Amino acid sequence: MKFLFLFLDGVGLGAGDPQINPFSTAEMPYLQSLAGGSRLLAGSAPLETARLTLLALDANLGVSGLPQSATGQATLLTGANIPMALGYHYGPKPNPAVAGFLQDNTLFHKLMRSGRSAALLNAYPPRYFEAIASGRRIYSAIPLAATRAGLTLKTSADLFSGRALSADFTGQGWRNHLGISDSPVFSPTQAGRRLAELAVQYDFAFFEYWLSDYAGHRQDMQEATALLEGLDQVIAGLLDSWDDRAGLVLITSDHGNLEDLGTRRHTLNPVPALVAGAPELRQRFTAGLKDIAGIAPAILQFY
Repeated sequence: MKFLFLFLDGVGLGAGDPQINPFSTAEMPYLQSLAGGSRLLAGSAPLETARLTLLALDANLGVSGLPQSATGQATLLTGANIPMALGYHYGPKPNPAVAGFLQDNTLFHKLMRSGRSAALLNAYPPRYFEAIASGRRIYSAIPLAATRAGLTLKTSADLFSGRALSADFTGQGWRNHLGISDSPVFSPTQAGRRLAELAVQYDFAFFEYWLSDYAGHRQDMQEATALLEGLDQVIAGLLDSWDDRAGLVLITSDHGNLEDLGTRRHTLNPVPALVAGAPELRQRFTAGLKDIAGIAPAILQFY
């Protein structure tokens, strides 16, 4: 059983208002085709098609206030309702209380202890490791969980050798923003194919895409629309290369944001859970799934 967890930071299911929701207007033909013509909007879920299941998951978890990245991501990785346990949502980076939940009880830990192979497929640039080593930066929840489980974060050497992908999928950001002029660059479709090729080398693979949350905070409709249209091409490359009989692809998030550019803040909207794979695997995975705390147990039942 192969499992790819494609995490999109800050993506909810919002109202179909083209003034504030880029999902209302972005050209995403591949995903719409898989979803029987539906867009990723409030009211679209639940949905079941020949290849795709779409659910709306609660990210608020019974706790007042806006959901935040650290507690949301930690919940996704552990299956524990961490905001409820703490009494608050917290983010963006883990505080000591959130970090404590990531010490030894995450998907990475549990799968590796059971003899399964796992990987975080993001490549991190040299300046990231320099900032961590100097104390200028701390790990966010996902790399913290991976490193606590004994995984080594992938580096620029992994990117150049084809063993990892950059956070923007294509590698263009390493050239444009990091000044690494010889960084490999892929089209979005090529990046999706590469993601599929890398994922099937492990029992469980995770990829973190955080640009969606950044775009939501910036409230730039043109940027958000372009991001979603590129993401659609990545998903096309990924799923066109994925063997549904071999396992599942899950695309989900920690909280809403990008779907409402009328605010710089996160939202209370549910988050989508897009599940691709063989129907019987999808049905088993999604049975009873209501909120983001159910994700980790749903994954672990296959192992």
